[in-house]
Amino acid sequence: MSGGSSKNGAPKTADVIILGAGVMGASIAFHLARRKAGRVVVLDKDHAGSGSSGRSSAFIRMHYSFPSEVQLALISLKIFQHWRDIVGEGGEFRKTGFVRIVHPGETETLKKNVAMQLSLGAQVELIDRHQLKELEPDWQVDDVELAAYEPDSGYGDGNVVANDFLSRARELGATYLSKTRASDFLVEAGRIKGVQTDQCEIHAPIVIAATGPWTRPLFQHTGYDPPIETEYHQVAILKNAPTMKPAGAACIDSVTATYFRSDGSDKFLVGDFYGKRPVDPDNFPQRASDTELEEIIERAARRVPKLENAEVMRGVTGVYDVTPDSRALLGPVPGVDGLHICAGFSGMGFKISPAIGLVMSELILDGIATTVDLTPFRPTRFAEGKPIKAEFEYKDD
Repeated sequence: MSGGSSKNGAPKTADVIILGAGVMGASIAFHLARRKAGRVVVLDKDHAGSGSSGRSSAFIRMHYSFPSEVQLALISLKIFQHWRDIVGEGGEFRKTGFVRIVHPGETETLKKNVAMQLSLGAQVELIDRHQLKELEPDWQVDDVELAAYEPDSGYGDGNVVANDFLSRARELGATYLSKTRASDFLVEAGRIKGVQTDQCEIHAPIVIAATGPWTRPLFQHTGYDPPIETEYHQVAILKNAPTMKPAGAACIDSVTATYFRSDGSDKFLVGDFYGKRPVDPDNFPQRASDTELEEIIERAARRVPKLENAEVMRGVTGVYDVTPDSRALLGPVPGVDGLHICAGFSGMGFKISPAIGLVMSELILDGIATTVDLTPFRPTRFAEGKPIKAEFEYKDD
């Protein structure tokens, strides 16, 4: 498609418009540009990675109970591991290992999920409390019968990932417009025609909304209401207590309902399973509540007792985009040809974002995602009464 530019330098036309320059939008742009998908234009209401991506705890792990998510995580891990070769930028992946601790009554479920993950090629093993104590001497593990351990996992940085993907996409010809908010979709006779922004109209036959917690209001005139709720979360960043082991494994712990990981060599990050709904993604507390952070740290300290003496350096707040089954909405939007959604990751998107860009690019360019089947994630699944349910789900999945 050819066309001029509007006054602010925005192109009037494109082949594909991507809304949102977080890890998802930037990954999609990278994969489309890699395949020479024509004129790709990425819009963001602020800056790349400045929304949920920049506030992500950025775990990189393979442990899911739904096989498709394991597949997406495995593909993503390979990209994280070979970031410079594939993306051509520095990247930020820290391999610390990852541990999954489940409720005492869910050990059999854990065994089944680990067997499934192994069958798909994940590097994961079951370890008992003695092995776990050897691995992480600072942890209190008397209540752990078995845990899943992934030696190759760790964490990254959502801001770095979004910006690296976007930089490379731009080198490959994509256009990026920051501070450009999409206010509505342009739809004609059941087909997408482009987007209305606060600056201008941009026309394209394909539009992908990778807009996280800002998704639902955007769709209000399309006839499709994405079942996405916004949820407010808080994370504490602590200074390691003097005798704490640096750079320990990342962990999701159902018993304390917390997740935690090292942050560099001298800091520790602690987060909570549960948040508050609803919240305005444009107007939420930027400062975490001291009382609530203390409560989260207190729970995590049951697992890592030395946290009781750790100094709280700061809190990070953010907003999840949550669906009824806590899985993303991926694919074509019913009733509007050419309009796609990529949102609803429910706080678990970062670690699969490299693969999501790949499979969404396949969906756009080939009409079907072949690397991983995206059918279970279709946006119509709730209306069809077919939410995603893993065979061996945990109580807090």
